[in-house]
Amino acid sequence: MKSNPLLLFVGCCAIPLILAYGALKFDWLPTAITNHGEFLSENIKFENWSQSNPKQWTIALNYSSQCNTPCSEQLEALNNLYVALGKNQGKVDMAIMGRPGDKNSPWKIIADQQSLQPASLYLIDHMGLVVLEYPFKAQPQENRLVQKGLLKDLKKLLNYSRSS
Repeated sequence: MKSNPLLLFVGCCAIPLILAYGALKFDWLPTAITNHGEFLSENIKFENWSQSNPKQWTIALNYSSQCNTPCSEQLEALNNLYVALGKNQGKVDMAIMGRPGDKNSPWKIIADQQSLQPASLYLIDHMGLVVLEYPFKAQPQENRLVQKGLLKDLKKLLNYSRSS
């Protein structure tokens, strides 16, 4: 039996197209999420960010006047996150949005953003764009998982920036 090369060519082109259409139409593609933080629904960018000589990434705590106990817990977590960064401490800034009760804080103080959630941690890039939000959880174990997710995201971003 002799095969027709034109029919073979059309079949080789049509079958992948049909499979791709079916994958899109019937939602066969996996919905994998690789980040642990939440993307912000609106773009928030700090003005004059480059004047403060920022590093590649900044972890910022929104220490607003509306929160007391959660913010003090998160401030302690900010210290722990800095220690957990290890060799990447030189590539990451730590900052506090607003005015903490402790004036002797070693972290940068940046302008308060009213549109951001109080007591949440934020990842800010070197251009001043707030990229990811890590909301405060009332349960200590859940809050630790959120902070571990922040570290995983940050290490992944630092590895990507090193390879490019």
